[in-house]
Order: sequence, then C-alpha cells, then structure tokens
Amino acid sequence: MRQERISTGSYDLNKFLFGGYETDIITTIYGPAGCGKTNFCILVAASQAKKGNKVIYMDSEGGFSVDRVKQILEKNNQETEKVLQNILLLKPISFAEQEQDFEILLKHVKKGEVSLIIVDSMVMLYRLELGDAIKSGEDEKIKEVNRKLAGQLRKLNEIARKDNIPVIVTNQVYSEFVNSKDFISQKERPVSMVGGDLLKYWSKCLIELTNNKGKKTLILRKHRSLPEKEIQFEIVNEGIKRKGWI
Repeated sequence: MRQERISTGSYDLNKFLFGGYETDIITTIYGPAGCGKTNFCILVAASQAKKGNKVIYMDSEGGFSVDRVKQILEKNNQETEKVLQNILLLKPISFAEQEQDFEILLKHVKKGEVSLIIVDSMVMLYRLELGDAIKSGEDEKIKEVNRKLAGQLRKLNEIARKDNIPVIVTNQVYSEFVNSKDFISQKERPVSMVGGDLLKYWSKCLIELTNNKGKKTLILRKHRSLPEKEIQFEIVNEGIKRKGWI
C-alpha cells in the first residue's frame, strides 16, 4: 500500500519527498532564523486551504503573513479571502497560552473539521518558559515545563496517527560549543534542535534547513522510506523553487 501524502504546495518539493508530507506523522522542519521555515508552513497551509481543506495554524512567532499568502496564490483579494477563511489562526504569546490553544485545537479535531495542523514554532515560547524556570532554580518547574511540551507533542502524535491528519511543526536550533580549530566552516559547525530528543522521538520526518551566505539547502535527515539527501532551493513569489540537486 502506498503511504498517503499531501502536497507541500511546491512541485519540486513534492518530487523531492516522493509525493509530499506524510499524513499520519509529525514532520519537523528545523533550522536557524531566516532559513525559510515559515515559508514552508505558509506554502502548505495555502495549498490545502485552496482545496477547501481546513487548516489550524498555530503561530507563536508572529510570522504568518496574509500578504505572503496572496503572493503564493496569485489571487485577487476576494479569492484570497475565501482561502483564508479555511485557515484558523491561533496566536499564543506565552507558553501558558500555547497550552490553552492546544485545547482549542483538540476541540476542532474532535468535530472532524481539520485536515492539517501547523505549529510554527513548537518551541519558542517553551524556550522562554524554560529559561525563566532555569533562572529561578526551581527543579520542579523545569520538569513541569518539559512535561507540558512532551504532552503537546504526544497529543499531536495521537492526532496524526488516529485521525490521519498531517502535522507540520517548526523548531529552532542552537550551535554546539566547539573549539574554533575543530571545524572548517560555519556550515560544518554542529547544531542541535531546541527540545533535543523530545522532538526527535516524536517526529518521523526531520527536515533541516540551512542558510549559508544566502545559499539555502534542505536536508532530509530522517524519513520512514527515503534516504538522507539534499536539495538547494530558493524562495520565490509563488513559493519554493529548486535550484539544483545534490
């Protein structure tokens, strides 16, 4: 049986991922600021909403742009408005609000109204909350913050597997400390995802984006049926375009 997939919104990305994003898993797109993570999210959201499918888009970083949707769709304002009506935008500004928005998300899923879930980003508000907990030196608070993030990921995994709803989340990265003599270039400097093993465990597809002096690369780090591979890409008005196969 062929694994179900949804379109990424880009012909080149669909070809690269052998049909698009898988429907019954969490796909994590991670990388540094400015590498294109939000563009990938808006692209797939617009693609699904255009087909009349309902999308939940949790935007914790304020990156969702109506103007960007218009660029991708190349539609007039009236037609764009119809597409935007299929996107439920949630905008938490604290980790506590992110917890509350997950309850809203679950209610819509139970009603059978959702075809795609996007969380951009999964970890920004968690990172701020964890930082406060570490500063306070309260071990129990640190554990509680980590438990809440794990609980959110568990809920997303259950939705993906039981309801066959694709889940796309983004994640930030940080550079690991190494002696400057130990690496040749910034591209080779090791990076780690915020949240570490939590995101790696719950995500069956890991996509790393890099941006080396304007040269953007997508690296498929983990997939259930595809090998690790890379593609260079550029962000254009209509979405994402291949620059060259590696």
